[in-house]
Amino acid sequence: MNSLSPSLVSPDIPTQSQVSKPLKLGIMASGNGSNFEAIAQAIENGQLNAQIQVLIYNNPDAYVAVRADKWDIPAILINHRDYKHREQLDQQIVQTLRFHHVEWVIMAGWMRLVTQTLIDAFPDKIINIHPSLLPSFKGVGAIEQAIEAGVKITGCTVHLVSLEMDSGKIIMQAAVPVLPNDNPDTLHKRIQIQEHRILPIAINLAAKE
Repeated sequence: MNSLSPSLVSPDIPTQSQVSKPLKLGIMASGNGSNFEAIAQAIENGQLNAQIQVLIYNNPDAYVAVRADKWDIPAILINHRDYKHREQLDQQIVQTLRFHHVEWVIMAGWMRLVTQTLIDAFPDKIINIHPSLLPSFKGVGAIEQAIEAGVKITGCTVHLVSLEMDSGKIIMQAAVPVLPNDNPDTLHKRIQIQEHRILPIAINLAAKE
């Protein structure tokens, strides 16, 4: 199963127009960057009226930097290992985002907890995507948690970021069935299809509220 009917995405995928002014996005990612790619592609296709101002990544070998280069988007390494305190890391992130005139922050596979420093700098304008139907299976290993729990349906959630991990206001969710022979890899691949589908839509929805 590679796709889902609209009834398994909530809220329904809107057909109304997008925001009139291009959104200035800052993307934060730690790994492969497939959700970064999905956002860039949605902008290219006219699905999302936005510009990616900058990518911030925290792992030197993260493939997302290669993706950013392909799209000719500035990629800034801010290695969390260089900072003793999370607040110091977030302060550097805030400075970088502001330098690039970012209005909305998109955490697309950012594997670090944020602090009030970042939240206060962009109140109600930080969006995260998580591979479960929150509030179930918060934190790391969400897909493994779902399989271990024996649930028959899981999915992904786009939500606003709050200080408590994976607990901000939910913007959009997509459900994905857990098949009898699923392992973390096979389930992850099907969840990612829906992540790529709903993240650009959810960004638009959040900006229009």
